[in-house]
Amino acid sequence: MTDALVIEGLAKSFGALRAVDGISLSVREGEMFAIVGPNGSGKTTLFRMLCGIMKPSGGTARILGHDIHTGMEQIKRQIGYFSQRFTLYGDLSVDENIEFFAEIHDVPDYRQFREELLAFTRLTPFRTRLADRLSGGMKQKLALACTLIHRPRLILLDEPTTGVDPISRMDFWKILSTLLKTNITIVMCTPYLDEAERCGRVALMNKGAVMALDTPANIKGQMRGEVLEIVCGEIRTATRLLKGADGILDVQTFGDRLNVVVDEAKAGFTRVESILRDGGIPITDWRPVKPSLENVFISLITRAA
Repeated sequence: MTDALVIEGLAKSFGALRAVDGISLSVREGEMFAIVGPNGSGKTTLFRMLCGIMKPSGGTARILGHDIHTGMEQIKRQIGYFSQRFTLYGDLSVDENIEFFAEIHDVPDYRQFREELLAFTRLTPFRTRLADRLSGGMKQKLALACTLIHRPRLILLDEPTTGVDPISRMDFWKILSTLLKTNITIVMCTPYLDEAERCGRVALMNKGAVMALDTPANIKGQMRGEVLEIVCGEIRTATRLLKGADGILDVQTFGDRLNVVVDEAKAGFTRVESILRDGGIPITDWRPVKPSLENVFISLITRAA
């Protein structure tokens, strides 16, 4: 299978700050690829270099066979970029926004495809509504329609579902899954690790570097030890008691429960129970759970700190 995107040693510095630190990776045609990382990890800077908005400090990338240093005009005609602050025009209707982006991309015969995109995103009933009067989820779908109007072969989505309600997020993902059937390549940044698990491969990024890159299943297989889900009172105190204790590899807080990483589940629970009992904190429920991408990511960041 042909690579749609090949990144080789791509770097970006802002003075002493190394925002993107010599990243190398490739994405296959027709693949859905996720880049996950906390705020400030370099994800958006990476995307801006790939789109030609920002010049790299070092390295290069090839998109659909064109080098970003010499072939950006050809690249721009074949990619779509959905930024965190995608600019819709609030005083234009849904129809008019799509028309505007078609004209920017010199798409003369866009009307039939606009009908298809409106049906595809279920925006047809709202086509005359001003963008400012759309819900957050509908704005995201309109932004995607504007990104797709020139029929790009590869789309870069920078946190497309951030700030969107869970139902709209689910709807957006159904649309992306349908898009994949057309062999479009999707590269996305997301802060949601549950979304990343839907992708073929994932790159976990922190401080400008890729910490792990593989399928979600293989990345989860890198997790050292087993994970116990512990339900107890006084979560903060329990975390403090367990962190750094002998036999406890890691402690992660998830709402009203703890994920405690131990070498082996049964012996590990006995150790956890003993520590918390001595601290006056009874366990109300527990179970071994399979590690999530979030468990692995937090573990990798903690180990690198």
